[in-house]
Amino acid sequence: MATKVMMEALSPTMEEGRLVKWTKNVGDAVKSGDTIAEVETDKAIMELVARGDGILRARLIEEGATSAV
Repeated sequence: MATKVMMEALSPTMEEGRLVKWTKNVGDAVKSGDTIAEVETDKAIMELVARGDGILRARLIEEGATSAV
């Protein structure tokens, strides 16, 4: 079963984030706790980590794109 990974609020004041870099490629195995992307918040660049094990099947936004939390 597929699970869509949503942009998380990585700081208390974060309303949106910019995807700086994907650290996993489509088809890569992902373990819980693995960093899957780097996200620029209103304060810093932070790691977006996987919340479960699986395989990255698709990237729904490109590097440099902004997404609401």
